[in-house]
Amino acid sequence: MTHEELEEAVPLYAIGALERSERQAIEAHLLSGCAACHAALKDYQTVASLLPFGLTPATPPNTLKAKIMMAPAPVPGAMEVEPPGPRSSLEPGEWMNHLFPPIAPARSLPFRLAMACAAVALVGGGGYLAWQNYIQTTQRSGEIQQLQTAVQQETSRATALQSELHQRELTLGSMKSELEQRTTEVAELRDQLLQREAELDDAHQQLTLHDSSLQRLAQQSETFVALFKNPASKVVLLSGSDMAKAAGAFLLVDPASKKAWLYAFNLPTLPSGKVYQLWAIDDKPVSAGIFGLDSGQKARMLIKNMAEFPRMKKFAVTVEPDGGRPEPTGAIYLIGQI
Repeated sequence: MTHEELEEAVPLYAIGALERSERQAIEAHLLSGCAACHAALKDYQTVASLLPFGLTPATPPNTLKAKIMMAPAPVPGAMEVEPPGPRSSLEPGEWMNHLFPPIAPARSLPFRLAMACAAVALVGGGGYLAWQNYIQTTQRSGEIQQLQTAVQQETSRATALQSELHQRELTLGSMKSELEQRTTEVAELRDQLLQREAELDDAHQQLTLHDSSLQRLAQQSETFVALFKNPASKVVLLSGSDMAKAAGAFLLVDPASKKAWLYAFNLPTLPSGKVYQLWAIDDKPVSAGIFGLDSGQKARMLIKNMAEFPRMKKFAVTVEPDGGRPEPTGAIYLIGQI
């Protein structure tokens, strides 16, 4: 076979349509290393592998299975076994058979034309199938690209939503911190308000006490003025003892109304739990009242019932425990007599 005949037989060899002698010739030619025939065989085999995918599936008739089951079984040994042909190999001594196989009788022209038409149809069908496969692959690639674009868009959208969610979480945390701060400030303001209300109550009580003190002082002042203007009033001077040499006092007494007014000055500051106590002395001392000092170390006391004043000869002031005592127990700070 010439090289052109071998090239024409390559498509038939790719689909397994050659006789044994022709097949051996092709294989020997391929083993000789012809690059063009090798490339053509590879292309034809690729197209041949795609041919089954271009066929339309057909449903077999319902009677096919019954015919197959009713067919007579073959008799053993009746089938002709094709004797094995020479083995294609490159072992020493056998490569000449592949390079120079027996020349088959020339085929008729119509047969060669039919084989060529079959090869062209095969190639054309394979090309059509390959083109359809390429179109489908391109469409699938476009669909995959569209899906990838949609996935990217959805991913970007999910990322944006996550970012917005994170931003809202930060805003919520900031608002929560601000709310806690405002709650703390409101609690502090409430405590301050309660404190101011307590201070206001204390001030009101102090004002009430101050008003009472002012009223009491006003009444005492009126009494003092009345005693001072009364010609019958008598004055008793008291001077400081060795315990308070700079101290002094006077006692203004009205015998008719038995009221008296004591004014003392420069007396020492009292220790804690102590008071000054005035004593009117006849045969024994009689308590005339207790008093304390103001911020200027002065004392004022109104005595509403100075009993049996004409019999009293001496007056003294001592330091006694809170509430006073029925008899003097402390040191004498002021003393005087009529």
